[in-house]
Amino acid sequence: MSNIRITKQFSFETGHALYGYDGKCRNVHGHSYKLSVTVIGSPIADNTNVKWGMVIDFGDLKKIVKEEIVDVYDHATVFNKNTPHIELANELMQRGHSVILADYQPTSENMVIDFAAKIKARLPENISLHSLKLQETDSSFAEWYAADN
Repeated sequence: MSNIRITKQFSFETGHALYGYDGKCRNVHGHSYKLSVTVIGSPIADNTNVKWGMVIDFGDLKKIVKEEIVDVYDHATVFNKNTPHIELANELMQRGHSVILADYQPTSENMVIDFAAKIKARLPENISLHSLKLQETDSSFAEWYAADN
């Protein structure tokens, strides 16, 4: 049976600040992120299975990515947990805002690594994560490929 790649795209709005950075991105700001998730596997060959012919139901992939990434990061602000913005982060949390204190610098590169680990952990065993593309702006993105890792 052939291996087929399936891709689903997502979008979410997230704020962040880059601790210690020497440019404008040290300030709290936001992006309209676009995330493309590509998995690879063989289409289900069992014609008695309701998902016959599918590698994975797009709805099942959507559920995983929404629960692990979109619902968590959408309209949240991400800071490195060691940020000097910690007082701001705590104030925002006390006021009911969604704040994520990450163990890493919240660059697109590090976020895509984090997202890959979260998605891989939820995929069925016969499906592999092939790649992720996290687009921060229309012209800037980070990519993660299983083959490179």
